[in-house]
Amino acid sequence: MAPKDSAQTTGDATGEAPGTVVGRRKAARYIVPVAVAGVAAATIGLVPALADSGDPELPRITAQELVEKIAASDEQQLSGTLKISTDLGIPSFGGLTDSLLAGGSQGGDRSSAAPEDRLTELTSGTHTLRLAADGPDRQRLSLLGKGSEYSIVHNGDDVWAYDSESDAVFHQRAEGGAQDGPTHKDVPGTPKEMAEKALDAAGDTTSVTVDGTARVAGRDAYQLLIKPKQSGSTVGSVRVAVDAENGVPLKFTLAPSGGGKAVVDAGFTQVDFAKPDASSFSFTPPKGAVVTEADELAAGADDQGGGALHQDLAGLGDLGSADVIGEGWTSVAVIDAGSGAEGLSGKGAAGLPAEAQGLLGAFGDKVTGDFGTGTVFKTRLVNALLTDDGKVYVGAVTKDALVKAADTAR
Repeated sequence: MAPKDSAQTTGDATGEAPGTVVGRRKAARYIVPVAVAGVAAATIGLVPALADSGDPELPRITAQELVEKIAASDEQQLSGTLKISTDLGIPSFGGLTDSLLAGGSQGGDRSSAAPEDRLTELTSGTHTLRLAADGPDRQRLSLLGKGSEYSIVHNGDDVWAYDSESDAVFHQRAEGGAQDGPTHKDVPGTPKEMAEKALDAAGDTTSVTVDGTARVAGRDAYQLLIKPKQSGSTVGSVRVAVDAENGVPLKFTLAPSGGGKAVVDAGFTQVDFAKPDASSFSFTPPKGAVVTEADELAAGADDQGGGALHQDLAGLGDLGSADVIGEGWTSVAVIDAGSGAEGLSGKGAAGLPAEAQGLLGAFGDKVTGDFGTGTVFKTRLVNALLTDDGKVYVGAVTKDALVKAADTAR
């Protein structure tokens, strides 16, 4: 029978002496409500191929011990195949959506091999990836398509990206090159990276348990189950399958509180922790391929201005300085779009042209409260409230929770 353990990471259900709680809290920093790696980071319908049938019999382990096992895992050499699926419930607008996500590509001047253009594909649908890693300076990530392949190769001081379909190459120096644009490291591509985004700091708002075992990619694994204790979050649970031998997360599943298929589901279908062959990290641009340097790409974007709408969206301001209402799973960030994005609204949604207001209304829900009036834009995970006086409230919370936060901040 697969082991289960309901001990909380906050130390309230373990029966240990008070002197041990400090150490437990330190290790428990890896547990956090998901602020959604944008891809977030982040991150499917459950893919049956990811797990073999039958739950292995494994020694009992507490939730705290399993968290510590993840934190202590240091496997820097591996290769394997992953399947990742995301379903944020965002309506597709074809090329318009792709352009906005990619930062406003214009005139074909941006390289189709640039990671910031291509890795946005992981925000929807189901994808197969191949991964190889040999320490912090050598990694390869390949996104497999139908008869094509997109690869990012990091080898020492160089980062190469190659799109076999368009025969386009992107090159960036890991040191001394253009560092402002996203690279392969900005999008979590493995269950471990996703787990590290989700497992950051435990608190009283989080329940962490060991919920049985599983077979993932032919390996025995414990299942760590993370759930919010608070109501109002759009996150139902986060489940991480952890390799029983080395503590590496093999599978990551984020389920919404509203039910239905997972928002993010990523896991290995095959994994090997042996040292990959050195040839995995070598890359030479194919003859005839068009090579774009990162510095050239950045200069071209500056010359073109990046598109008016993209500039307006960027003008929403520094999210790092945003105020936060609430805590844990129901945290809501507050952004003053009225002062930080005059080009976008100036006076909030009410300041937009009538055509733009109509478009917003078509994809949002009008709400009222003590704060005034505004429009809520929903996905299956992250929701945002744009008020008519220029405030934006955003979080992995329900519509009612957003309205409550706006009323609180009034």
